[in-house]
Amino acid sequence: MPIELKMPALSPTMEEGTLAKWLVKVGDTVKSGDVMAEIETDKATMEFEAVDEGTIASILVEEGTDGVKVGTVIATIAGEGEDASAVSSPLGGEGKGEGSAASAAEKTPASQPVPAPAPVKADSPSPPAAVAAPPSPPRGEGDRVKASPLAKRIAAGKGVDLAGLTGSGPNGRIVKADVEGAQPGAAKPAAAAAPAAPSTPAAPAAPFTTDIPHEAVKLSNMRKTIARRLTESKQQVPHIYLTVDIRLDALLKLRGELNAALSGRNVKLSVNDMLIKALGAALVAVPKCNVSFAGDTLIEYKRADIAVAVSIPNGLITPIVTGAEAKALSAISTEMSELAGRAKEGKLQPHEYQGGTASLSNMGMFGIKQFEAVINPPQGMIMAIGAGEKRPYIVDDALGVATVMSATGSFDHRAIDGADGAQLMKAFKDLVENPLGLVA
Repeated sequence: MPIELKMPALSPTMEEGTLAKWLVKVGDTVKSGDVMAEIETDKATMEFEAVDEGTIASILVEEGTDGVKVGTVIATIAGEGEDASAVSSPLGGEGKGEGSAASAAEKTPASQPVPAPAPVKADSPSPPAAVAAPPSPPRGEGDRVKASPLAKRIAAGKGVDLAGLTGSGPNGRIVKADVEGAQPGAAKPAAAAAPAAPSTPAAPAAPFTTDIPHEAVKLSNMRKTIARRLTESKQQVPHIYLTVDIRLDALLKLRGELNAALSGRNVKLSVNDMLIKALGAALVAVPKCNVSFAGDTLIEYKRADIAVAVSIPNGLITPIVTGAEAKALSAISTEMSELAGRAKEGKLQPHEYQGGTASLSNMGMFGIKQFEAVINPPQGMIMAIGAGEKRPYIVDDALGVATVMSATGSFDHRAIDGADGAQLMKAFKDLVENPLGLVA
């Protein structure tokens, strides 16, 4: 009997995705670990790898199809000893045909969607040490752990216990993405976000017509998610904004000295790297701001995971520097360079952009002097960084000229009082103006 390949859940909150590209066609032989397709989620384009060996017998969903529900059968594989030609492909030998994915699904009872596990809150980043992710589908006979060979090799190398992981592959099979985010000895990577209070979903924008010359551009999954989540944030989260002006002269001087010392290691610190460290240290120093509002509970984090806004062609993504308060500036710089590069290529894994206890958005490179950023729930705050510029400034009780930037914190007023937010802004300012504390 052919093996059904179903649309995988590539993150704890994924409910549907776009089958961006097929990398195989009917008749191709695949083995465990082979990449068969590219799937676009709301945040990234990810690879879908085979977990079984056999021959592609049919392709039921053509590439470019949007809104494919998790659990929908997208293809079938003929196992050893089976005749692949006995299974017809609605989309033809090249993976594309006359019928649509919808009509293929109607003709193939097996392709009816299987309900996905109910997410705690769709599309929400999953803060560390929060509520556990939804249970995975059954893994097979008895207590045998089902995992792809590639996932097993990665787990063995990292010392990860497969028995404690949640599999996102077909029939609960553990695949590469499940293992890469796990810590040695950990049961699983950071879980789904804490549930937010029930709310009424925002009404979608009404379509309209116009006589102005224009082009209608179809929204990507990422842009749809950004639009929905930012609307929800502004409607449901009471924002409070606090702004401080910060002298950068000492930080810029220290940065120059550190870069000179690190030149032999091919590390070049940016101002943003140092601000990530400063925000992480400030959140640990003022723990009342390192929180998430979760209905009738408050999630208090024990480390500062900073989500950093990175602009990419389709929108915005926030790769995460975990435990930023404890990492060396050189480590943060190297990590951010690597994360930002893969973010722009759409190659981040879910655990690399889902989570975070607070965010940092820097628009100084565009010459923006000051702005107010929108909180990314369930996080409790976001720091907006403006451009550093020469300004008249009081230095040692005398009017002088200094390099100054404006930083604005947006706080969830349900979880963070104004006085606590002010303490965080003061702690952040002190660290930036006295930057030796960042290397102590």
